[in-house]
Order: sequence, then C-alpha cells, then structure tokens
Amino acid sequence: MRFLGPAAASGSTLLILAAILAAGGAARADQCPQKGSPIETDRPDVTNSSLVVPQGSFQNENGVNFSASPGGHEFDGTNSRLRLGIAPCLEVFVDIPTYFAPVSGSLPAGFTNVAPAIKWQISPVPGKLDLSATLGVGLPTGNSAITGPGVQPYIQFPWSWSLADGWAITGMFTNFLVPGDPNKQFFTETTFVLEREFGERAFLFVEFVGDYRLDGGPSYLINSGAGFRITPQQQIDFHVAVGLNENAPAYIVGIGYSYRIDGLF
Repeated sequence: MRFLGPAAASGSTLLILAAILAAGGAARADQCPQKGSPIETDRPDVTNSSLVVPQGSFQNENGVNFSASPGGHEFDGTNSRLRLGIAPCLEVFVDIPTYFAPVSGSLPAGFTNVAPAIKWQISPVPGKLDLSATLGVGLPTGNSAITGPGVQPYIQFPWSWSLADGWAITGMFTNFLVPGDPNKQFFTETTFVLEREFGERAFLFVEFVGDYRLDGGPSYLINSGAGFRITPQQQIDFHVAVGLNENAPAYIVGIGYSYRIDGLF
C-alpha cells in the first residue's frame, strides 16, 4: 500500500499511553527478545510486531507488491525497513524510499519518503499482552504526489495477545499528521489480526485494515498471508489483500524476504 506518511499523537492518545505505562510498567530487559530469539518482522501484514529486535541485532525487511486501484495497476518495491536494537527493549529503524512504477492508468511514478523512527517495547504485562510505542517522521524526500507534502510525524501502538495452541490476536493504532496538506492534516489507521503460529517456523494470518480520514471517507481492506522462517534469523512471506470499498485498492499481492544479524555489539 502507499505509505502516505507518519503521524502525530492527539492528546487523547498520549493520555492512553500514560495510563498503560502507569498500569503495566516498563518491560524488564529479560522479557524482551534476546539474541537467538526467532525473527519477528513488521511484515507481511500492515500491523507491525509488538516486539523490538534484540539489543545488538540488525534486521533488514524487504518486499515487493503488485496492486490494482481505480487509477490503474502498479508495482512498488522494495518496501525496505532497516531495524537496529540499540538497548534492551529499544530499537531504531528507518523506512527506505519505495519506488512506485505504474503499469497502466494515470498513477504517479516516484519514490516515497525516508522515514526514521524509534520503538520502545513497553510490556509484557500480566495476561500475555505485549505493547510497543513507536514515534517516527516521514521526511519530504519523495514524490509529493505519492506521499503528500512536507514533514509527516506519526505515533503508533502495536500490540499482541497470546492465546492457546499457537493462536494470537494482534493489532495496531496509528495517528498520522500531514501539516502541509490542509485537507488531509490528520488521519487514523486501525488494524486487527487473527494469527496462528505453527511451531517456531511458520504462521498464517487474516487482517482487517481501516483508514479514517477527514476527507474522502474511510478505506477498508482485508489482508491475509503467511510466513516461513528458513532459519531462526531468516523469513520469507507473502500476502494477498482485497479492498472492501471504493476508497481501498481493488487488490494487493506481495512477497518478501527478511533476515537478522545478531551480536553486533
């Protein structure tokens, strides 16, 4: 999907975060991923992992998509995110510009923004709930016809709840701010996922994605796919998404590959 920009928190979102921190407390270092833990990625679903990468580990996540929308068909890639664990329960990452290449129709061609961010794993808290908070910003390096104008901050809360027999529910809440566009200054994205793990090697998921904007109405999407860990530090994946209304892409098909290198420091 087109990444239209990262976000800024509303006052209510910050109050929610403060309440979570007061209730659950910060995660202990030994509760966060460690060197040798199986790779956990922010793809192929829209919902990011509630877990950070281990301290001293570098993770590279990549993918390509083919999509159809009312404006035409296009390829985009590589959807690359570079992640580095800088401390226990804390990582920094950057989204590298993705190139959109129209195949048909009147869609614009060009790159998305560079988007650096910092991610803090706040929990686990009692009940097997994992929660992280991400603060990032899209810098105006890409084609504004694709990304929108100006600097675009965002705040994001991915969470996950482990159930029995490898099942889990996960989700994410994101507030985006586009100060340079008076018609799209603020919008929200929510996601909800049902996931099933098969040992430490494979997983399947079904995901709902809703985008809510001040103009143009909401966009709804159903996304599903799977991933397989070739090794504990390497993953291949695919996903297929279908739009549920006219504001969403008709479909998106994508594949990806990710790897992690441990023990850098």
